[in-house]
Amino acid sequence: MANPSPEIAILGAGIFVKTQYIPRLAEISDLVILKAIWSRTEESAKGAVEIARKHFPEVKCKWGDEGLNEIIQDSSIVGVAVVVAAETMVEMSLKMLKAGKHVLQEKPAAASISEIETAMSSYRNISADSPCRPIWAVAENYRFEPAFVELKKLIAETGDMMNVQLIIEGSMNSSNPYFSSSWRRNLSGGFILDMGVHYIAGLRMLVGCEVASVSATTSHVDKTLPGPDNITSNFQLENGCSGVFVMVVSSRSPKILWRVVGLKGTVQLERGVEGGRHGYMATIYGEGGTSRTIFYPFSGVTEELKAFFNDISETSKEQEPRLSYVEGARDVAVLEAMLESGAKNGAVVPVTKF
Repeated sequence: MANPSPEIAILGAGIFVKTQYIPRLAEISDLVILKAIWSRTEESAKGAVEIARKHFPEVKCKWGDEGLNEIIQDSSIVGVAVVVAAETMVEMSLKMLKAGKHVLQEKPAAASISEIETAMSSYRNISADSPCRPIWAVAENYRFEPAFVELKKLIAETGDMMNVQLIIEGSMNSSNPYFSSSWRRNLSGGFILDMGVHYIAGLRMLVGCEVASVSATTSHVDKTLPGPDNITSNFQLENGCSGVFVMVVSSRSPKILWRVVGLKGTVQLERGVEGGRHGYMATIYGEGGTSRTIFYPFSGVTEELKAFFNDISETSKEQEPRLSYVEGARDVAVLEAMLESGAKNGAVVPVTKF
């Protein structure tokens, strides 16, 4: 007999909840029951619930301390998605874990390495005291995008790795719904940390090893954005290969590109559109000038949610490793090292290991 669908709550009712979480949950409503949406304010919670009720008519509206306590006390809610401002995200996640709830926390895993180390210590203590260790997952959809999953398999065909390039020309301008987000602007590292964890996750996924050290230059050019808003970093992988990470937070020519050059060929992954669908163009360049390109539409958010619900439905099995909190911590560690190097005029900085 199949396990009943898990009942969950969403903590947070902002743009990402309304435009991503609710629509993606609606796609897999046969796998999960959305029981409640919580926000600090009644108005915000009601706005998100109004959208969700088109797909989950029984969803309840919760707000403030009282609403949060009701979710904590509700034993039928086995998991929560924590989608709140970064400065309170870890604290909220730990509160839910302590209450025995499985947690899917939005990225970044934390605002700094020191916060991560403290959080991981707290989680170990919670797990030791809990008869059923609650799962702490970080929602990094890039690790679940089919483009990265499939291209990672093909990298082996390119032979010994010689160089890696990651070029990001973002579009964080006044027309972007996240442009005015106060917590993203107040985050140490600003948009480079908030956006950059995605790109580092994709990098680590593709190359299949960790970044050992970095040397970066940063600058603050666009004064409508928090600084730094530009970063160029050399990095050394643990496999001996070197690469470059270039990120411009706001550009007039948006571009997102990963390129891995091997002895026998090259693979390239670039954000693109085909037939009105957004996704990734994956190109494999082989010997003799041959090449082939495959388009993969976005589906990472849906796939990560399915993986989390599968994990909390079958807690006796091993957690999906791509969801683990430590993976999110490793993404932050690379970017924190780059930002530290930039502040030290390009000094080589080792990446903290987790």
